[in-house]
Amino acid sequence: MMLFRLLLFLLIIPIPVFSQIQLADNFEYVAPDSNLQVLKLDREVQPQEVKTLLHEFIPSKSANPNLGINKFSVWVAFSIQNLSNRSHYLLDIAYPLLDDVELYDVDGTGQLRSLAHLGSFQAFKHRTYQSTNYIFDLHLKSTETKQYFLRVKSSEQIILPIAVGKPDIVWERLWKENILLGLFLGVVLIMAIYNFFLFLSVRDSAYLYYVLYISFLGLTQLGIVGFNFQFLWPNSPEWESISVVLFACLSSIAVLFFSNQFLNLRANAPIIRKMLFVLLVLFVISFLLMIFGYHQFAFELMQITTSLETAVLFVASLYVLKKNYLPARYFFIAWFILLIGALIFLLKDYGILPYNLFTSNSFRLASIIEMALLSFALASRINILKKEKEMSQAKELATSLDNERLIREQNVVLEQKVEERTSELMEANESLQATLTHLKETQSQLVEAEKMASLGQLTAGVAHEINNPINFVTSNVAPLKRDINMIWDTLEEVEHLAFNQDLSLSEKKSRIQAYKEEIDIEYLKTEVDFLLKGMSDGANRTAEIVKSLRIFSRVDEDTLKFADINEGLESTMVILNSLIQQGIEVKKNYGDLPLIECYAGKLNQVFLNVLTNAIYAINKKFVNKPGGVLKLNTGIEEDQSFIFISIEDNGIGIPANIREKIFEPFFTTKDVGEGTGLGMSIAYNTIAKHNGKIVVNSIIGEGTIFKLIIPIRQII
Repeated sequence: MMLFRLLLFLLIIPIPVFSQIQLADNFEYVAPDSNLQVLKLDREVQPQEVKTLLHEFIPSKSANPNLGINKFSVWVAFSIQNLSNRSHYLLDIAYPLLDDVELYDVDGTGQLRSLAHLGSFQAFKHRTYQSTNYIFDLHLKSTETKQYFLRVKSSEQIILPIAVGKPDIVWERLWKENILLGLFLGVVLIMAIYNFFLFLSVRDSAYLYYVLYISFLGLTQLGIVGFNFQFLWPNSPEWESISVVLFACLSSIAVLFFSNQFLNLRANAPIIRKMLFVLLVLFVISFLLMIFGYHQFAFELMQITTSLETAVLFVASLYVLKKNYLPARYFFIAWFILLIGALIFLLKDYGILPYNLFTSNSFRLASIIEMALLSFALASRINILKKEKEMSQAKELATSLDNERLIREQNVVLEQKVEERTSELMEANESLQATLTHLKETQSQLVEAEKMASLGQLTAGVAHEINNPINFVTSNVAPLKRDINMIWDTLEEVEHLAFNQDLSLSEKKSRIQAYKEEIDIEYLKTEVDFLLKGMSDGANRTAEIVKSLRIFSRVDEDTLKFADINEGLESTMVILNSLIQQGIEVKKNYGDLPLIECYAGKLNQVFLNVLTNAIYAINKKFVNKPGGVLKLNTGIEEDQSFIFISIEDNGIGIPANIREKIFEPFFTTKDVGEGTGLGMSIAYNTIAKHNGKIVVNSIIGEGTIFKLIIPIRQII
């Protein structure tokens, strides 16, 4: 009966008895050693299917199994027996590059039960413990034995440095590892910053390639231990899945450029330089494959190319060193130490060497020594280049002394020729100076003539504009004076009646009413109001014209000031109001402009010249008949630091053959006596002085658009 029960139990729960990890009271931290059982298949299997494949599990040969690159999930089984009084332990998997890690135990019915599911497929914050390693809780009662299964998947190489330990011991070991990582990071930062400043000083591209190499190497190593995912992009698991390979490719590419520059392979080893180019292409292909989602293939290509690069650069440094290229000494030693560190790291991954702080950090320690030696190599190279430069300078100095002697001999002859030529130039200079003085005087006279012509036009316009409202005021004075006298007479009559004691109150009221009707007091009030309103309108119009004249004239025109362009344009229109015939329609569309830093008076002169030409073109076409349109537009350009003033007319237009000449001095199409030809030249120079430009578009018979573009602020 007992035998039957035992067979029945084995059939219901067909779990093989694996060798156990025993946790005693004096236990602190242990690796499972050969207790690990590994299952690798060429397909994915479900957790419950694993029970039927227990016979296919193979014992691991090391405590730190290297399971290679696998397309499908790998299953690892181990058993733990708790012989201590403690019930809580931690399972530590010290390989952050795993993409998907899930821990199972076996429930009472023999089914696999998921305890925790971690991996780089999810954000870092979702982890139970905020550690770069994969940490799982293990809860076992005293004397309890549990069977655990671990499902692992990764697009890169699968390495399982598994250990079980007390929580405080696990965290202490992680803290020690983090100290070493902090030391590595500090060295990388110091070397990168120091050599970057050296690059800025000496401008040697080898320093820049070296800085890029150690920077990407540092990012690669920090990515391997999971620091990048924890601190730089914890919410970007997609980027984390490809970043290590990408940084490894960039680091390898940078060291290719550095080696080519530092070892001067173009001259010392051109064949090896071509081999480096092939490696560069392979790294670029690996980089692109990783970007486009071929992660496993990209990782394998990167690994193979990195191995080839290591061998090629080692041979290159040895070859160049044999050619007595002294800077290659440090390079050879640095690369040799890095190879030793990488070899120790690989032997640890394959279980040949034990997994401890030294072996797990051997490559980083070798990298620190390599970075220091390469920095020394760069300094040595600079010293060699400095000596070569000094020798070159010595040769140049000897050459310059010979040249100096020849120059002294030639100076005697040259001085004689210079004296002769100087006297000739002095005579020519005196003649040119006289001509220049005459031209300046002529230019000043012409500019003054243009100003006087504009002043005459301005005076005529202002006189015409002011004359109308003043006439309106003066014509109202006489009737207003008459009406006021009638008011005074009315007051005297009312006063006389009010103090007449012979009249009763009713008689006084009737006589006052009769007097009011006699002089028509209501009409008198209306007329006085009308006359006062007319005089007020005339005075306001006169004040508006005077204000516009003041704005237009701008006594501070030779000083940069902030001015309202719309106000200046409007004041110019007021001045030119007398020139605008009855048949011309003016359309204004002023934009919301900020105050512009400018020479306000000079800009008003530009507006006057352009508007005068526009009105002239309209009058030429329509000859005082209706149909003329003058459009004024202001606004801000697409480049927000500029504003524009657009003056558009539908006049006769400008022929294409003279459009390029309109800004030349003395060029004019007006009849004799109608213009000097300096107006548009002055306008062009004024806008140029404001660092702006004038854009002209014109169609014969349809009209012209002058667009003035000036900056809001003047940069001096």
